[in-house]
Amino acid sequence: MTPFAAVDLTVYPYDCDAFGHLNQAALLALLERARWDALARGPGMDLFDRNGVWPAVRKAVIEYKAAAFARDVLRVETTVAGRGTTSMTLRHAVRRVSDAAVIAEAEMVFVCIDRLGRATPLPEEIARFLGPRPAAGGSHRLVRVPAGDVELAVDVRGEGVPVLFVHGFPFDRTVWRHQLATLSRVQRIAFDLRGVGESGTPAAADGFALARYADDLVAVLDALGVRDAVVCGLSMGGYIAFELLRRHPERVKALILADTKAEADGREAKRGREELVGLAEREGPGAVAERLLARLLGPATRATQPEVTAQLREMALRWSVPALVGAQRAMGERPDSAATLRAVRVPTLVLVGSDDEIAPPAAARAMAQLVPGAQCHVVPACGHLAPLEQPLATSRLLADFLSALL
Repeated sequence: MTPFAAVDLTVYPYDCDAFGHLNQAALLALLERARWDALARGPGMDLFDRNGVWPAVRKAVIEYKAAAFARDVLRVETTVAGRGTTSMTLRHAVRRVSDAAVIAEAEMVFVCIDRLGRATPLPEEIARFLGPRPAAGGSHRLVRVPAGDVELAVDVRGEGVPVLFVHGFPFDRTVWRHQLATLSRVQRIAFDLRGVGESGTPAAADGFALARYADDLVAVLDALGVRDAVVCGLSMGGYIAFELLRRHPERVKALILADTKAEADGREAKRGREELVGLAEREGPGAVAERLLARLLGPATRATQPEVTAQLREMALRWSVPALVGAQRAMGERPDSAATLRAVRVPTLVLVGSDDEIAPPAAARAMAQLVPGAQCHVVPACGHLAPLEQPLATSRLLADFLSALL
């Protein structure tokens, strides 16, 4: 059943050409009116606006079958012909009410874009309105993976070279939402770290050691039957990737390091982490997110992308307090990873936001110089969250890097 109601529209004289026929451009306008009227009767005409996105036409195919005239009443029936991750395909059938004659048939493809004109996954409310996504090539499943003292929630999509996405602090696997949606030629594997999102929280205080996080990556790969994978770590996810290289280098097929750094914390950084620990224990994850917002997001993002700020807050709220505390202390105790990177002999890509205050571009370039043949790219107009702040640019860089491995 289509979510769009049939809409009756009257052809007015100004819709017609000099011969009194409905003008072809006017028919396009009538189809647009029908779509908006259908939304008004359903979820509301502000469906897209309130989700911070807009449907942009990518392709329109129309077959004109019969003439329509002024004062004709046309019934426009709209159905969902297909739904992708970022797009939807609608079919229109236009009939004259008086004699049921088919006036035109149309198929239109829309791409969901954000306020900066970038393709973005359909928000959940819009996806629900459009109905179930048709089955297509490649699978999408959420699996539970035992990892010692916890179970991890793992999102697995598609087929091909496995890419294991490791999020940072205080994010969850949805920080990779755009890359999971668009990197269709590889198998995308993303999971919530222990104590985060849908993953379990260990009871023991030492359940958050960096070695435990690295072993969790191995548990995920083993559960999926993956011998080695491209490991893509963001921020703290990069620190976990370094530990994986030290403990299980044979499991790393290639390396992607996003908004992270090789050096260990100094005294001042460790003091700041203990302050965050106290804040987390007193006031919870929401307070931690507010404390970090200005440093995590670039100024352009904070000024123009309120939805990214909201997503960051939502991700932080999915952290348990033990996970917040454990992650901060694990990061504070991490070793310097320069020697680890000098030993890397797999293809390596380093990405960094141009306005990243936590792991700045200079640190990223220095890190890339440690790895023979490593690529380094600065993503413009973003801070510490390049995959979410600038998803299109980040995904293109990842796709170019991964294409050489296919």
